[in-house]
Amino acid sequence: MTWFIGRQEELQALETAYQKDGFQMGVVYGRRRIGKTTLLRQFCTGERAVFFTARKTTVGRNVELFGQHAVKTLTPDHEPAAFQSFEELCDFLGAQSQSERLVVVIDEFPALAGKDRNILLTLQKYIDEHWQSGKMFLILCGASDGFMEKEVLGPGSPLGGRCTMQLKLEAFDYRQTALFLPSWPAYDQAVAYGLTGGVAQYISLFDENKSLEENIVSLFFSKSGPLYEEAKNAVVLAFQEEEKIGRILELLAAGANQVREIAEESGIPSRNVSRYLKTLMEAGIVEHRHAMTEENNKKKSRYILADDMLRFWYRFIPEAVEAIESDEGRLYVQRNVRPKLAAFMESVFEKMCRQYTLGLGILGVFPCKVTSVGSWWGTNPGTREPMEIDVAGLDSTRREAVIGECRFRRGAMDRNALDAVQAWENARLKKVRVAQILFFSVSEFPDWLIEEAQNGKIRLIRLEEMY
Repeated sequence: MTWFIGRQEELQALETAYQKDGFQMGVVYGRRRIGKTTLLRQFCTGERAVFFTARKTTVGRNVELFGQHAVKTLTPDHEPAAFQSFEELCDFLGAQSQSERLVVVIDEFPALAGKDRNILLTLQKYIDEHWQSGKMFLILCGASDGFMEKEVLGPGSPLGGRCTMQLKLEAFDYRQTALFLPSWPAYDQAVAYGLTGGVAQYISLFDENKSLEENIVSLFFSKSGPLYEEAKNAVVLAFQEEEKIGRILELLAAGANQVREIAEESGIPSRNVSRYLKTLMEAGIVEHRHAMTEENNKKKSRYILADDMLRFWYRFIPEAVEAIESDEGRLYVQRNVRPKLAAFMESVFEKMCRQYTLGLGILGVFPCKVTSVGSWWGTNPGTREPMEIDVAGLDSTRREAVIGECRFRRGAMDRNALDAVQAWENARLKKVRVAQILFFSVSEFPDWLIEEAQNGKIRLIRLEEMY
């Protein structure tokens, strides 16, 4: 069964470039498993296209395979041709695109060009001197591991300035993720988003006809589970020093968020931790987050795992290996994962609430114009106690904000949540006036909070409403 979900804006961007006259060059990049290849294959459906996926082999072998595929696709009635060089292949593709639009996709482009910079120089030459008069739509695709940004899009690249459209694919948000599991209740859809981080390939592995727990067991906690080895494989594929990287990811998953803290716990020198974190950020796995309104304050920043699947994996799988290898994965989930799942989901739910708040802000639902949403943490200047705000949406022009608290655990929300947001409001931190207070919950709100919300300044939002 062939099916395609989401990415309509990305498809439209590709279609817009396709409809333009003359030569076009697109660059599509994003972290591994995000759905780049699926998007491009969907776009190429029904079009005159050559779709080649480069291998981790020699340049000569890649040119040979690329050429064979191009000839078979474009001139199937002719004798197979063996191209002696990449230049000969470029001549052939240019001739095939002189009078008719031809899409040429080179997927996994770093595998082809990463070993020989002459590939980039040759493409530069053909774009500038040969292909401009034709109708080729060249698309270069690869993972966001630094190569695509620096060697293809960067100002120092031979291809710099020649790209006419670019797409960086991001993970699906929680509502797009739910499209894969439309019959599930909102709670289970939210957990599925938390377990996959909105990564297309991971979401597609879920079986809608099974329960959430059955999916968790079969995907993560089974020896044959496709995600049992995934974090390890992803690290091995992307990084050479996988043991040190893995230890850093494990500490991030456990809540460590500062370079010094990670260095002390891992025994890795701070300068090396910083270097590894930079590499992980380039790959889209780690995020360096600043407290809202504190972007220039280095003390108000944290490193967090942006990839929730990895955060789940490193939180639970390392301790479960013995149980999984003994075919006791189901029992492990029942005893050790199920009771801690809501706590794991707290930060995921906060991210969902920030996405939802930004969406409402764009729609103009709030009393102020919210254009950016984050979180805030620091010290209450009145009580000198540490405090944290899960959702902080800012109207920077008017110095106004909407702030919110989130609760994923089932059960009535206690008064501590209200105390937290009122403390932020009373402190007028950074001289920002609170225009509205939001409360997000998976459960019904208590009567006392419903009564407080009668004044109109408090808005109560349940999980189902967010979908």
